[in-house]
Amino acid sequence: MNKAELIDLVQKNLGGETSKRAAGDALEAVLEALAKGIKKDQSVQLIGFGTFKVAKRAARTGRNPKTGAAMKIKASKTVRFVPSSALKGSL
Repeated sequence: MNKAELIDLVQKNLGGETSKRAAGDALEAVLEALAKGIKKDQSVQLIGFGTFKVAKRAARTGRNPKTGAAMKIKASKTVRFVPSSALKGSL
C-alpha cells in the first residue's frame, strides 16, 4: 500500500463528506506527530497497534560489495517498529 492508497482508505473510513485533501492533511498531521514524538521521547507507543522506538547501531566494519575492500561504517540511529500482540494476532 502506498501513501495515495492510504489516503483513499482514510477518506472512506472518515465518511463520504470528507475530502481527499482533508484525509491527506489528517495523515500528514499524524506522521508529523509520530516523527516529533520519536525525536523528542525516543519512542511512541500506540496501544493496540505497536511501538515506534529509536535503536542504536554500533560502528562496525563492512565490505564494499563491488571491490571487496574493508570499510568502516559509522554508528547510527534508526527507527524500529515493534507490533503489539493484538496486531500480531490479527495477521
